[in-house]
Amino acid sequence: MKKRQARGLLLLTAAGLLAGCGPKKKEPAPTEIRQTEAQETVYETEEETEALPAADSREGQARSPFTGEWIDEDTAGLRPVAVMTENTKASLPQYGLSSADVIYECPVEGGITRLMGIYQDYSGMEKVGNVRSCRLYYVYFAKEFDAVYFHAGESKYALDVLNSSFIDNVDGITGKGGKYFYRDSGKKAPHNLYTTSDMLALGVSDFGYSTQLSDSYGAHYQFADEDQPTVLKDGIDANRVSLYYVDPKPWFEYNSEDGKYYRYEFGSPQTDALTGEPIAVTNIIIQNCYSSLKDASNGTLDIDYQSGGTGMFITGGRAVEITWTRESASAKTRYFYSDGNEIVLNPGTTWVAIAENAKAGKNTFN
Repeated sequence: MKKRQARGLLLLTAAGLLAGCGPKKKEPAPTEIRQTEAQETVYETEEETEALPAADSREGQARSPFTGEWIDEDTAGLRPVAVMTENTKASLPQYGLSSADVIYECPVEGGITRLMGIYQDYSGMEKVGNVRSCRLYYVYFAKEFDAVYFHAGESKYALDVLNSSFIDNVDGITGKGGKYFYRDSGKKAPHNLYTTSDMLALGVSDFGYSTQLSDSYGAHYQFADEDQPTVLKDGIDANRVSLYYVDPKPWFEYNSEDGKYYRYEFGSPQTDALTGEPIAVTNIIIQNCYSSLKDASNGTLDIDYQSGGTGMFITGGRAVEITWTRESASAKTRYFYSDGNEIVLNPGTTWVAIAENAKAGKNTFN
């Protein structure tokens, strides 16, 4: 893939399109919104809001439940792993991110963000990471993908849930989990802890965790057919999407030739050192969440992953307002257009950016 230069396009604040701060409410955001004629033309994929085609639509293949792409039928039934990845300048470059099906980015303390890659097919990766510690809300984001969660330590607030039976996980710095990670002498700790495909597979096996998704899991998102992509007619232009995160100052630039958003941070293209490729995704979901300080002494955040809210769905150079809901701690997050229909992603990798309600208005679009 070709590296793209930042266009330096003028940014227009999208504060009016994103939810701002306000008192914390526990009621889910409404999804039954009165539909108008204008809202009926938001997208062109009404036929594609059905569940994914049956696995035998193509001999020996099935659509990935996480990307909507056609992959080997056996691979489509594999249970994914979720790997916590550091995202500071000292940690660059990261390894393995271009192989992720879904990437989560969430703010943590001190203005930095941390990434979590969801990998269904995690074979063939000689180096993944670097791997860093868990924050409580990341447990619940990993859970909705039924992923085995790999991390290196955790905040004290996540200990109880990690030590319970709620989520299968492998901790790189406690107990027997350390054997599934290694230190690279080329960097200083704590920026030098990595894993590999073989270590991930061995960790899942040694802990006795299932390697298969349940038959009832289904598709994680709704996906358009490859020959009938989702086209967002309403909303706003989104050829450049800048996120408010203070430390990495990230943005995405849309390439109309391949339909992908290329990621930049710390003033440069973000690349995968494992492949040498730039990080590029097909869909971006900005999920606005209530947030508060769990521990003011060190800035530990509490992100509300369940109460519902607003956000933006970005694909094909356009962005539209959405709402989101989640029925329980184990359920999948669902995203809806303003008319109440579930959003339809284009096949490919999705980046989910968790935005604090009080700061979401600082995200900008050209």
